[in-house]
Amino acid sequence: MKKFAVFGNPISHSISPRLHNNAILGLSLDAFYGRVLLNDGKDLRDNFLKLKLNAANITLPFKIDAFRISDFKSKAADKIGSVNTLVYKNEKFYGYNTDAFGFWRAVSKIGNFKNAVILGAGGTTRAISYILHENGVKFDILNRSDKSNENFECENFYTYENFDTKDYDLIINSTSAGLKDENLPAPKEILDEILNRAKLAFDVIYGKVTPFLNLAEKYGLKTSDGAQMLVFQAVLALNLFYDNTLNETRILKFMNEALKLK
Repeated sequence: MKKFAVFGNPISHSISPRLHNNAILGLSLDAFYGRVLLNDGKDLRDNFLKLKLNAANITLPFKIDAFRISDFKSKAADKIGSVNTLVYKNEKFYGYNTDAFGFWRAVSKIGNFKNAVILGAGGTTRAISYILHENGVKFDILNRSDKSNENFECENFYTYENFDTKDYDLIINSTSAGLKDENLPAPKEILDEILNRAKLAFDVIYGKVTPFLNLAEKYGLKTSDGAQMLVFQAVLALNLFYDNTLNETRILKFMNEALKLK
Protein backbone atom coordinates (compact mmCIF):
# COMPACT_ATOMS: atom_id res chain seq x y z
CA MET A 1 0.00 0.00 0.00
CA LYS A 2 1.25 3.47 -0.89
CA LYS A 3 1.05 6.10 1.84
CA PHE A 4 0.47 9.79 1.22
CA ALA A 5 -0.22 12.79 3.48
CA VAL A 6 -0.47 16.56 3.66
CA PHE A 7 1.82 18.49 6.04
CA GLY A 8 0.86 21.85 7.48
CA ASN A 9 0.14 23.94 10.56
CA PRO A 10 -2.76 24.29 11.13
CA ILE A 11 -3.89 21.21 9.24
CA SER A 12 -7.10 19.90 10.85
CA HIS A 13 -9.22 22.02 8.47
CA SER A 14 -7.62 20.59 5.31
CA ILE A 15 -9.97 18.80 2.92
CA SER A 16 -7.06 17.33 0.94
CA PRO A 17 -7.52 13.87 2.57
CA ARG A 18 -11.18 13.89 1.52
CA LEU A 19 -10.32 14.77 -2.08
CA HIS A 20 -7.46 12.32 -2.44
CA ASN A 21 -9.06 9.39 -0.62
CA ASN A 22 -12.23 9.64 -2.69
CA ALA A 23 -10.15 9.58 -5.87
CA ILE A 24 -8.05 6.71 -4.53
CA LEU A 25 -11.24 4.76 -3.78
CA GLY A 26 -12.83 5.60 -7.13
CA LEU A 27 -9.72 4.59 -9.06
CA SER A 28 -9.28 1.38 -7.01
CA LEU A 29 -5.76 2.34 -5.96
CA ASP A 30 -4.02 0.58 -3.08
CA ALA A 31 -3.21 3.70 -1.07
CA PHE A 32 -4.17 5.94 1.83
CA TYR A 33 -3.88 9.71 2.32
CA GLY A 34 -3.67 11.32 5.78
CA ARG A 35 -2.77 14.65 7.37
CA VAL A 36 0.23 15.52 9.55
CA LEU A 37 0.55 18.47 11.92
CA LEU A 38 4.12 19.72 11.69
CA ASN A 39 5.46 22.14 14.30
CA ASP A 40 8.85 22.90 12.76
CA GLY A 41 9.73 22.90 9.07
CA LYS A 42 13.19 21.60 9.90
CA ASP A 43 11.55 18.29 10.83
CA LEU A 44 9.78 17.84 7.49
CA ARG A 45 12.32 15.45 5.98
CA ASP A 46 12.67 13.28 9.09
CA ASN A 47 8.94 13.05 9.66
CA PHE A 48 8.30 12.17 6.02
CA LEU A 49 10.84 9.33 6.19
CA LYS A 50 9.70 8.09 9.62
CA LEU A 51 6.16 7.77 8.32
CA LYS A 52 7.49 5.87 5.28
CA LEU A 53 5.50 8.02 2.90
CA ASN A 54 5.68 7.68 -0.85
CA ALA A 55 4.62 11.26 -1.51
CA ALA A 56 3.04 14.25 0.20
CA ASN A 57 1.46 17.62 -0.29
CA ILE A 58 2.89 20.56 1.63
CA THR A 59 0.78 23.51 2.70
CA LEU A 60 1.44 26.64 4.76
CA PRO A 61 3.85 27.45 6.21
CA PHE A 62 6.26 24.75 4.98
CA LYS A 63 6.48 25.14 1.19
CA ILE A 64 9.91 26.77 1.42
CA ASP A 65 11.13 23.91 3.65
CA ALA A 66 9.87 21.43 1.05
CA PHE A 67 11.77 23.37 -1.60
CA ARG A 68 14.96 23.16 0.45
CA ILE A 69 14.87 19.39 0.93
CA SER A 70 14.07 18.64 -2.72
CA ASP A 71 16.97 16.93 -4.50
CA PHE A 72 15.33 17.62 -7.85
CA LYS A 73 12.89 20.43 -8.65
CA SER A 74 10.52 20.97 -11.54
CA LYS A 75 11.01 24.07 -13.67
CA ALA A 76 7.96 25.71 -12.11
CA ALA A 77 8.98 24.90 -8.54
CA ASP A 78 12.49 26.20 -9.14
CA LYS A 79 11.20 29.44 -10.66
CA ILE A 80 8.54 29.99 -8.01
CA GLY A 81 10.86 29.07 -5.15
CA SER A 82 8.43 26.82 -3.30
CA VAL A 83 7.24 23.21 -3.38
CA ASN A 84 3.76 21.96 -2.53
CA THR A 85 4.19 18.38 -3.81
CA LEU A 86 6.95 15.98 -2.76
CA VAL A 87 7.51 12.59 -4.37
CA TYR A 88 10.06 10.21 -2.86
CA LYS A 89 11.66 7.69 -5.20
CA ASN A 90 15.12 6.14 -5.52
CA GLU A 91 15.89 7.64 -2.08
CA LYS A 92 15.57 11.16 -3.51
CA PHE A 93 12.99 13.92 -3.05
CA TYR A 94 11.40 15.32 -6.19
CA GLY A 95 9.74 18.70 -5.68
CA TYR A 96 6.89 20.16 -7.71
CA ASN A 97 4.56 23.14 -7.54
CA THR A 98 1.02 22.41 -8.70
CA ASP A 99 -0.47 25.60 -7.20
CA ALA A 100 0.38 27.62 -10.31
CA PHE A 101 -1.18 25.18 -12.74
CA GLY A 102 -4.17 24.63 -10.47
CA PHE A 103 -4.83 28.37 -10.49
CA TRP A 104 -4.52 28.60 -14.26
CA ARG A 105 -6.90 25.71 -14.92
CA ALA A 106 -9.45 27.22 -12.56
CA VAL A 107 -9.27 30.69 -14.12
CA SER A 108 -8.92 29.75 -17.79
CA LYS A 109 -12.08 27.66 -17.71
CA ILE A 110 -14.02 30.79 -16.73
CA GLY A 111 -12.76 33.08 -19.50
CA ASN A 112 -9.88 34.71 -21.34
CA PHE A 113 -8.05 37.52 -19.61
CA LYS A 114 -5.47 39.90 -21.03
CA ASN A 115 -4.46 41.75 -17.89
CA ALA A 116 -4.73 41.32 -14.15
CA VAL A 117 -3.80 42.72 -10.78
CA ILE A 118 -2.77 40.51 -7.87
CA LEU A 119 -3.56 41.76 -4.39
CA GLY A 120 -0.76 40.70 -2.04
CA ALA A 121 2.85 39.62 -2.51
CA GLY A 122 3.29 36.39 -0.55
CA GLY A 123 4.08 32.84 -1.60
CA THR A 124 0.80 32.30 -3.46
CA THR A 125 1.50 35.43 -5.50
CA ARG A 126 4.75 33.87 -6.67
CA ALA A 127 2.92 30.87 -8.06
CA ILE A 128 0.23 32.98 -9.72
CA SER A 129 2.83 35.40 -11.13
CA TYR A 130 4.74 32.53 -12.70
CA ILE A 131 1.74 31.06 -14.50
CA LEU A 132 0.37 34.42 -15.66
CA HIS A 133 3.77 35.28 -17.12
CA GLU A 134 4.04 31.86 -18.79
CA ASN A 135 0.66 32.39 -20.46
CA GLY A 136 1.33 35.93 -21.65
CA VAL A 137 -1.04 37.71 -19.27
CA LYS A 138 0.21 41.16 -18.31
CA PHE A 139 -0.25 41.86 -14.62
CA ASP A 140 0.50 44.29 -11.83
CA ILE A 141 0.89 43.59 -8.13
CA LEU A 142 -0.62 45.74 -5.38
CA ASN A 143 0.69 45.20 -1.86
CA ARG A 144 0.76 46.96 1.48
CA SER A 145 4.59 47.14 1.49
CA ASP A 146 7.12 47.50 -1.32
CA LYS A 147 8.58 44.17 -2.47
CA SER A 148 9.42 45.31 -5.98
CA ASN A 149 12.98 44.00 -5.60
CA GLU A 150 11.76 40.38 -5.40
CA ASN A 151 11.41 39.87 -9.17
CA PHE A 152 7.74 38.93 -9.56
CA GLU A 153 7.95 39.56 -13.34
CA CYS A 154 5.01 41.93 -13.13
CA GLU A 155 4.54 45.03 -15.25
CA ASN A 156 4.28 47.28 -12.20
CA PHE A 157 4.60 46.76 -8.45
CA TYR A 158 2.41 49.18 -6.54
CA THR A 159 1.86 50.00 -2.90
CA TYR A 160 -1.34 51.64 -1.71
CA GLU A 161 0.40 55.01 -1.73
CA ASN A 162 1.59 55.00 -5.35
CA PHE A 163 -1.13 52.91 -7.03
CA ASP A 164 -2.04 54.14 -10.51
CA THR A 165 -5.64 53.11 -11.18
CA LYS A 166 -6.25 51.39 -14.51
CA ASP A 167 -8.56 48.84 -16.11
CA TYR A 168 -8.01 45.17 -15.29
CA ASP A 169 -9.91 42.13 -16.59
CA LEU A 170 -9.04 40.01 -13.58
CA ILE A 171 -8.67 40.96 -9.89
CA ILE A 172 -7.00 38.29 -7.74
CA ASN A 173 -6.91 38.22 -3.95
CA SER A 174 -3.88 36.14 -2.94
CA THR A 175 -3.94 37.28 0.70
CA SER A 176 -5.62 35.71 3.74
CA ALA A 177 -7.82 38.78 4.25
CA GLY A 178 -11.37 37.61 4.89
CA LEU A 179 -10.41 34.07 5.85
CA LYS A 180 -11.06 34.53 9.56
CA ASP A 181 -12.16 38.17 9.64
CA GLU A 182 -14.11 40.78 7.68
CA ASN A 183 -11.05 42.52 6.26
CA LEU A 184 -10.58 43.47 2.62
CA PRO A 185 -7.28 42.72 0.84
CA ALA A 186 -6.75 46.41 -0.06
CA PRO A 187 -8.29 49.78 0.85
CA LYS A 188 -11.95 49.90 -0.19
CA GLU A 189 -11.51 53.07 -2.22
CA ILE A 190 -8.94 51.30 -4.42
CA LEU A 191 -11.09 48.20 -4.74
CA ASP A 192 -14.10 50.32 -5.70
CA GLU A 193 -12.08 51.79 -8.57
CA ILE A 194 -10.75 48.56 -10.04
CA LEU A 195 -13.75 46.29 -9.42
CA ASN A 196 -15.99 48.76 -11.19
CA ARG A 197 -14.18 48.03 -14.47
CA ALA A 198 -13.20 44.35 -14.15
CA LYS A 199 -14.66 41.07 -15.48
CA LEU A 200 -13.76 38.53 -12.77
CA ALA A 201 -12.85 38.63 -9.08
CA PHE A 202 -10.93 35.54 -7.95
CA ASP A 203 -10.17 34.74 -4.31
CA VAL A 204 -7.69 31.98 -3.43
CA ILE A 205 -9.62 31.43 -0.16
CA TYR A 206 -12.15 28.62 -0.51
CA GLY A 207 -15.19 27.52 1.44
CA LYS A 208 -16.67 30.94 2.16
CA VAL A 209 -17.83 34.08 0.44
CA THR A 210 -15.23 36.61 1.57
CA PRO A 211 -15.82 40.35 1.99
CA PHE A 212 -13.75 40.79 -1.21
CA LEU A 213 -16.11 38.56 -3.21
CA ASN A 214 -19.14 40.20 -1.61
CA LEU A 215 -17.90 43.61 -2.75
CA ALA A 216 -17.21 42.30 -6.24
CA GLU A 217 -20.72 40.89 -6.52
CA LYS A 218 -22.13 44.35 -5.75
CA TYR A 219 -20.43 45.54 -8.94
CA GLY A 220 -21.98 42.70 -10.93
CA LEU A 221 -18.72 40.83 -11.49
CA LYS A 222 -18.30 37.14 -12.02
CA THR A 223 -16.70 35.73 -8.89
CA SER A 224 -14.82 32.57 -8.00
CA ASP A 225 -13.35 31.29 -4.77
CA GLY A 226 -10.30 29.02 -4.60
CA ALA A 227 -12.16 25.69 -4.49
CA GLN A 228 -11.43 24.72 -8.09
CA MET A 229 -7.84 25.89 -7.78
CA LEU A 230 -7.53 23.55 -4.80
CA VAL A 231 -9.10 20.66 -6.69
CA PHE A 232 -7.04 21.12 -9.84
CA GLN A 233 -3.75 21.33 -7.93
CA ALA A 234 -4.78 18.16 -6.05
CA VAL A 235 -5.57 16.37 -9.33
CA LEU A 236 -2.12 17.21 -10.67
CA ALA A 237 -0.46 16.21 -7.39
CA LEU A 238 -2.13 12.78 -7.23
CA ASN A 239 -1.08 12.11 -10.80
CA LEU A 240 2.51 13.05 -9.91
CA PHE A 241 2.33 10.53 -7.06
CA TYR A 242 1.83 7.90 -9.79
CA ASP A 243 4.35 9.26 -12.34
CA ASN A 244 1.55 10.85 -14.39
CA THR A 245 0.02 7.48 -15.30
CA LEU A 246 -3.51 8.22 -14.07
CA ASN A 247 -6.49 9.60 -15.98
CA GLU A 248 -6.90 13.22 -14.86
CA THR A 249 -10.49 13.43 -16.04
CA ARG A 250 -11.43 10.57 -13.73
CA ILE A 251 -9.41 12.04 -10.83
CA LEU A 252 -11.23 15.34 -11.30
CA LYS A 253 -14.61 13.60 -11.29
CA PHE A 254 -13.96 11.86 -7.97
CA MET A 255 -12.39 14.91 -6.33
CA ASN A 256 -15.28 17.14 -7.34
CA GLU A 257 -17.64 14.58 -5.83
CA ALA A 258 -15.67 14.77 -2.58
CA LEU A 259 -15.73 18.56 -2.63
CA LYS A 260 -19.52 18.53 -2.49
CA LEU A 261 -19.62 16.29 0.59
CA LYS A 262 -20.47 17.93 3.90
